[in-house]
Amino acid sequence: MEWLCGPELPFWEANQTLHTDRPDLPECFQLSVLSWLPCIYLWAVSPIYLFYLKMNNRGYIMMSIMNRFKTVFGLLLWIVCWTDLFSTFHELRQGISHPPIYFVTPLVLGMTMLLATFLIQFERLRGVQSSGVLFIFWFLSVLCAIVPFRSKILQASSKSEVTDKLRFTTFYFYFGLVVCELILCCFNEKPPLFSNAVTDPNPCPETSAGFLSTMTFWWFTSMAIKGYKMPLEAKDLWSLNQRDSSKVMVPKLLKEWEKELAKAKSEPNLSSQALYSKPLPSTTNHIVGGGGGGESSPEEVEVLLSNQKSSPRQPSFLRALIKAFGPYFLIGSAFKLLQDIITFVNPQLLRMLIIFTKQEGVPDWWGYALAFLMFFTAFLQTLILHHHFQYCFVTGMNVRTAIIGAIYRKALVITNAAKRSSTVGEVVNLMSVDAQRFMDLTTFLNMLWSAPLQIMLALYFLWQNLGPSVLAGVAVMIMLIPFNAVIAMKMRGYQVEQMRLKDSRIKLMNEILNGIKVLKLYAWENSFKEKVLAIRQKELNVLRKTAYLGALSTMAWTSAPFMVALTSFAVYVYVTVDENTALDAERAFVSLSLFNILRFPLNMLPQVISSIVQASVSLKRIQSFLSHDELDPNSVDRNNTATEFSVTVANGKFTWAKEDPPVLHNINVMVPQGSLLAVVGHVGCGKSSLISALLGEMERLEGEVSIRGSVAYVPQQAWIQNITLRDNILFGKPYNEQKYRSVLEACALTPDLEVLPGGDLTEIGEKGINLSGGQRQRVSLARALYSDTDVYLLDDPLSAVDAHVAKHIFDNLIGPDGALKGKTRILVTHGISFLPQVDNIMVMVDGRVSEMGSYQELLKQDGAFAEFLRNYALEDIVEEDEAIEELIEDEELFPDDALSNHADMVDNEPVINEAKRNFIRQISIVSADGENPRFRSVRRQGCSQRKHSEPQEKKKPHDMVKLIQTENTETGRVKTKVYLEYAKAVGPLLSVFICFLYGCQNAASIGSNIWLSEWTNDAARNATKENLNMRVGVYAALGTAQGVLLLVNCLLCRAYSMLRAAKLMHGNLLQGVLRAPQVFFESTPTGRLLNRFSKDIDTIDSHIPENIDIWMRTFWYTLNVLLICSVLTPMFLIVVAPLMVFYWWVQRFYVATSRQLKRLESVSRSPIYSNFSETITGASVIRAYGRHSAFVLMSDTKVDENQKSYYPGIVSNR
Repeated sequence: MEWLCGPELPFWEANQTLHTDRPDLPECFQLSVLSWLPCIYLWAVSPIYLFYLKMNNRGYIMMSIMNRFKTVFGLLLWIVCWTDLFSTFHELRQGISHPPIYFVTPLVLGMTMLLATFLIQFERLRGVQSSGVLFIFWFLSVLCAIVPFRSKILQASSKSEVTDKLRFTTFYFYFGLVVCELILCCFNEKPPLFSNAVTDPNPCPETSAGFLSTMTFWWFTSMAIKGYKMPLEAKDLWSLNQRDSSKVMVPKLLKEWEKELAKAKSEPNLSSQALYSKPLPSTTNHIVGGGGGGESSPEEVEVLLSNQKSSPRQPSFLRALIKAFGPYFLIGSAFKLLQDIITFVNPQLLRMLIIFTKQEGVPDWWGYALAFLMFFTAFLQTLILHHHFQYCFVTGMNVRTAIIGAIYRKALVITNAAKRSSTVGEVVNLMSVDAQRFMDLTTFLNMLWSAPLQIMLALYFLWQNLGPSVLAGVAVMIMLIPFNAVIAMKMRGYQVEQMRLKDSRIKLMNEILNGIKVLKLYAWENSFKEKVLAIRQKELNVLRKTAYLGALSTMAWTSAPFMVALTSFAVYVYVTVDENTALDAERAFVSLSLFNILRFPLNMLPQVISSIVQASVSLKRIQSFLSHDELDPNSVDRNNTATEFSVTVANGKFTWAKEDPPVLHNINVMVPQGSLLAVVGHVGCGKSSLISALLGEMERLEGEVSIRGSVAYVPQQAWIQNITLRDNILFGKPYNEQKYRSVLEACALTPDLEVLPGGDLTEIGEKGINLSGGQRQRVSLARALYSDTDVYLLDDPLSAVDAHVAKHIFDNLIGPDGALKGKTRILVTHGISFLPQVDNIMVMVDGRVSEMGSYQELLKQDGAFAEFLRNYALEDIVEEDEAIEELIEDEELFPDDALSNHADMVDNEPVINEAKRNFIRQISIVSADGENPRFRSVRRQGCSQRKHSEPQEKKKPHDMVKLIQTENTETGRVKTKVYLEYAKAVGPLLSVFICFLYGCQNAASIGSNIWLSEWTNDAARNATKENLNMRVGVYAALGTAQGVLLLVNCLLCRAYSMLRAAKLMHGNLLQGVLRAPQVFFESTPTGRLLNRFSKDIDTIDSHIPENIDIWMRTFWYTLNVLLICSVLTPMFLIVVAPLMVFYWWVQRFYVATSRQLKRLESVSRSPIYSNFSETITGASVIRAYGRHSAFVLMSDTKVDENQKSYYPGIVSNR
């Protein structure tokens, strides 16, 4: 540097800098390194940052007073810097020469200040509210200017006057302006114009937080304060960031998944043999794997050269996940890399500190500087580590959001064949347990590369410290690898088995909850309870085997650092002959700090391996589900406007699954616009299958199907949502009072509304549990009528209602004079009394169209239709008496002449036989649904109360009853009773014994460190070879004790006591649910109960034991360290006592919020599963009405509501 600073200004002087009580840096160093460092940073970062700003425009920020000050200060800094430059030129002209550094530094600084000023304005134009790049620049500038600041004061105080007054003055101007810029940089600009932050009623402060606030997570403080003062509620939560919402995340994953599917189709993994294929025509109505196209598999494949065939390439869900979320996750990986490197700075500083304590006559500031550096590196390491975790947790959250969204969308469109292999229980598990597995994995996924890196760096520094003795420790680690590999393989097999059993259990629970009414009626609770507990016992057996393996793995990896230390120290002391290289405090404790660094990656590896094993099983399951065939939305032609027929089927051949035999053969139907077609036939002849074929729900093997216009569908079993009665009828359509009232009247719902507690605003339970079978069917019909579509597919809607109600509905709704006249109607029915009024009748026999024509034509043919009439007529005579009695009781529901008019109409038609006259009062098929006793007499109550009850419009809002109760959320601290319940389930004595074992294990760990301290004192007494065997033996015994105690602990905790608790808690939960009264099931959604049996039981099985283990280890380790430090250094208590109080207060402050957020997250999870099971049941109705997008949006909203409480929960733990 002499060419820059000249011979008079040396670059470095050790005596001036290090070996003095008043250290100072040489002027050349200050003018070059300290001045250029911030400039180099800004010029290096600027190109990347400018490109980033160009690509990410957030809007335009108006020029504020703060922005003006920043700009003015920037320009003033440029003027101050170049004042020094021009001053140097001026002195040069006067004959006063300066070294080149006096020209270069002001020039570089001035240009950098101009660049910083330009960035201030460019950021404003691109909508940046707070700049991290400029904050770091101004911080570095202030940091580097502190040394010259002190140096100039020292120089001025040592001399009588300041020699270079101009540069002295300009420097302090410069320093003051840079400090002002740094202070201004800590504050935020206003949000950009037209940004979401302005329109969102409760935006997350993170979006507008400054750089400093983001780095320290200070923006979360407002919620922490609110949560500390009072329990948080759902309304207190901030909106989810746009980037984390389902609207952004799910399409991102699906886009990559569709690319994988397309790639798998375009690159079949065919062998080199020549193949001859003769494909079928492209007629099936499913899409293989969910992609477009719909190509069928070959019918006949002849292999000419070889009989071997290879399966097509499978799409990789893992690759789709990596492409969608990898880039964001890599930012977290970069933080982890930085943190790993900084981790190894502290052992080197410790070495220097130990050397400093040994040396005499060295300046005291060395020790203070080393202590400060150790604190600063620990602080920096913590800051970086928490940002790494933030990125990992957010990635996990996004992966879960995307997986749930993808599964939900897939479940709406999979074929009926796929539904056989993927039950509701399995799919609920995919959304809850499997999605959670990925979430858990992302937290520590970086350990896959970070652990080997930390191990290699630790071994490198240990080699420098202990030499080749470290190889003994490496040998121990290498021996552990195959041992753990075998364990991992075994655990993976157990994990697959456990998930299979969990699916079976959830499937059975879903069936129990859906049929709870029948189950209670027959008193089958105990038998079904035994079934569930049998599956649970198998699941616990698998968990126990996994726990045995986990205990061995944990013991191996936890003991590994000690085993490595023991073998390395033992080899070192036995091999070393030179007293200068004896095991002294410096070598031992620097090595020990490196072994402790080694402890974390070695402890984490088994957990990461276990998580990867679990996630790989989940990956396969999700990939398999998402690869299922989808229904082809184009299988039914909806754009056919060429003919006058609304519904056309030509040469139709349909099946439920490709591998099954066809159900419908040679179907040819042409339904004219505005006509009413009745489809009749015996049970199982294919009537409902025909409706499904028209909806595109079946596999079309041959023929064409076309429907002109929109479709409304009334299924045989009414699908009712867990919303109000009005919303069930509106089904997403806007509310029109007049139209709505006419629909209620046509569907005979008006009397029912008058007796429902909240009228049409009464909340309907899941699957319409608080309505009778007939009421459910009428609500389903009202939904169809209100939708006002072109084509109505009615699958036996009159079978669930009484005879007089059926007549009313037919006359006012379906029939030739009903509300649907002029619309195309296809009615599947057994009610033969209505057949004379339909336009055409289609008779089905064994999946074929036997006859088709008008009522008169079919009677004359005396074929299958006449046979059908005769069979049903005989059945009706048997039921006649009961039907007449019910009609007499309920006759006042209708005008007096209604029945006589109907009788006259039938009398005028040809008489078939004597029983024909009795069809007037016939009811179709009495509903097999056992009606709820509370609602069985709704119609009769309606008759007697109609004259006395208020009109529906006058019902007061406070009378309206909410059926589904909101899930209760606990507030405040977790009650001691909860902990005691768990301890009781584990076993009180066993709980105390486990705590004692943890204490002993940590005592052995601390004891080994104390023993090592004594051992290293031998070097100071020159007694390194004395008692060597005893030193090594006791050290080994203490380490072995740790390993044995840990193994016993793991076996007691995870393989026995925790599983015992899990078994008891599941048993109590199952017993409580099965013994609950029927009203409980009416007011509790199935999804909420399934959430308890899937996610919460999984937490008890897996997460609680892990968390207890971590807590116990940390507690005892901290307690032992405090005790040892207090005994050895009593002065330590003076510092630690206030620190403990402070940490206790911080813990209380943040845990209050974190705990409540966890509760809110758990409560908001249940609606996701409730909505999902409801959607699966009504998937065909949703598709028929074209409401696919609305339900997807509803599910996304529920997932986002759940993540709204999860995201702040992540931050609260930072």
